[in-house]
Amino acid sequence: MKPKKKQVNTVAQRKAQRAAQEKRMKRIMWITGACIVVLVLLLVFIRPQSKEASFDYSSLPVLGNPEAPIKIVEMGDYKCPACQYFSQDIEPSLQKDFIDSGKAALYFMNYLIISPNADSNTAALAAQSVFHQNKDEFWKYYHVLFDNQQDEKTEWATPEFLVKLARDNNIKVDYDQLSKDIEEKTYQDEVDSHMATGNKLGVNSTPTLYVNGEKVAENVTLDYNALKSYLDKKSADTDK
Repeated sequence: MKPKKKQVNTVAQRKAQRAAQEKRMKRIMWITGACIVVLVLLLVFIRPQSKEASFDYSSLPVLGNPEAPIKIVEMGDYKCPACQYFSQDIEPSLQKDFIDSGKAALYFMNYLIISPNADSNTAALAAQSVFHQNKDEFWKYYHVLFDNQQDEKTEWATPEFLVKLARDNNIKVDYDQLSKDIEEKTYQDEVDSHMATGNKLGVNSTPTLYVNGEKVAENVTLDYNALKSYLDKKSADTDK
């Protein structure tokens, strides 16, 4: 009769094991369900941080209608060869296709990457002085600086040369004031503010474009066909 007792005990043990296993499974399912509920609540109530950049457009030089639905910000350096290419080969087409028609406006911010502690900064100070003296002359001087850009390894953007460029190209400003603004770094705080914005956004090359706060891919910025397609899509989206 003893073997029967052993068999009974074995059956009882198996039942107890199954009951314990079912209890563990229920507990696991309950914990999993609770985790899913928490995850759903997090997705519903916690919004991801916006990646769009924010700019004080009213403080920046603007080409075109400030009320244009597409706002393009160029972050550039007057000593940067790629920025020179943008000013000479991209910006004119941009103006013809988007700015003159009122679809877009172009803004400029200084981001000094070639020689931030030398004449990249000096050129930025000169351009800011022109902007504050005569906003209508800023973009003319912008092109004068890029058209007269020299080797990035040489320190060519001296105060004397920058004033001479303004005078020789009939930029309608007070040249003595321009010289003073450069020498006394009148608008250094503005240049520093532009730099701080770029650093906060993680800008690491020039030119860098933002369209309505969205960063444009580097390979699109200097390829006008790609940039035009990108802006055409943005324009279509704003028309909806």
